[in-house]
Amino acid sequence: MSVTADDVRRIARLARLAEPKDRIDTLVGELNGILDWIKQLDEVDIEGVEAMTTPVKFPLPQRDDVVNDGGVRDKVLANAPSSEDGFFVVPKSVE
Repeated sequence: MSVTADDVRRIARLARLAEPKDRIDTLVGELNGILDWIKQLDEVDIEGVEAMTTPVKFPLPQRDDVVNDGGVRDKVLANAPSSEDGFFVVPKSVE
């Protein structure tokens, strides 16, 4: 697959980019170079290689799934413009 000048203009229009006409040919070359580089990855032998999501195997940290208030209610409410009885006070938005 190769990119043409029409493709670059279409992509620029879709991305709402105003690319000068003199840059179109440069972008065609750059995008085709990127696609050629990606095409080289098809040559890599991956037979027997297990798919992975991270290059480092380590167990994810686990914690008990316990509902709590975080123990920092007063610190959180200290940042509020207005609070009352442990809750944020906000202006009424719906009548």
